[in-house]
Amino acid sequence: MEAVCRDRAQPNEMMQWVEQIITRLGYIGVALLTAAENLFPPLPSEVILPLAGFAAARGELSIAGTIAAGAAGSLLGTSAYYFAGYLVSERRLKEWTLSYGGWTGIDDRDLDRARRWFERYGHWAILICRCVPGLRTVISLPAGMNRMRLGPFLFYSSVGTLLWTALLTLGGAWLGNSYRRIQDYLQPLSWAVLIALAVAASIYVYRKRRHRSPKRTVDSSSSVGHTHPQA
Repeated sequence: MEAVCRDRAQPNEMMQWVEQIITRLGYIGVALLTAAENLFPPLPSEVILPLAGFAAARGELSIAGTIAAGAAGSLLGTSAYYFAGYLVSERRLKEWTLSYGGWTGIDDRDLDRARRWFERYGHWAILICRCVPGLRTVISLPAGMNRMRLGPFLFYSSVGTLLWTALLTLGGAWLGNSYRRIQDYLQPLSWAVLIALAVAASIYVYRKRRHRSPKRTVDSSSSVGHTHPQA
């Protein structure tokens, strides 16, 4: 019974702590919290942003300012993982996740899953996974490991981050005092966003490959023609 009470108290204590930071620091507090959430995923954006949205609905912050601050902090935090992937070898990163994954909430399986997403969708994976809990931060590692250029990384990360931040912030503002129920609505909404982005990415990749295939056929045909023996 005591253990159950402690488990219930911990989320409430976290919400109180987050609320105090947002109340005292305003937009800076929102940015710091979302940056920290990316560096330490066990601190969930599903708590921070709905609560910030609720504060905006009460008139303490503006909706636009809250979304901008949350997105800026989140982009700053996820960029740290991009540079880690860029500068550190995959072997060292896996050793790091095995040693410190319990502190960050990222393990080697998360890294493998993020790498598969990046290999499948390329740059689109950055945008898509920024809207997927569990992959939002770790997707930056394979982007860095594959030497994705910083400009496109920041662009796709910004778009995905703005979508996710707006979704949670507006959800918290809409739910008002019931912002804790965001989890009830978040899963179907995030799946809808994920499916839409994945379909768009698949269509883009298919069209790109289809556009390239005739060129390969022409090149291969011309090369075959050059190999015919002369009479």
